[in-house]
Amino acid sequence: MTQNITTVVLEQSPTELYKILKFEGLASSGAEAKLFIANGLVKVNGDIETRKRKKIIHGDVIEYDIYTLKISN
Repeated sequence: MTQNITTVVLEQSPTELYKILKFEGLASSGAEAKLFIANGLVKVNGDIETRKRKKIIHGDVIEYDIYTLKISN
């Protein structure tokens, strides 16, 4: 399985996890992003993250399915 690695520059830091999934097109809506997170499908810095409003800052790495988002400033 091929990883799709993308660098994401935050306009505002910190930004809530579910918003990043939505804005980067990994979820079609905020509700869908929250569902992915609640179901344990998203990792932040290698750990499963179930907090939808987890604050993401530069240096964090988000993983979902085949996607890896590296957060930059």
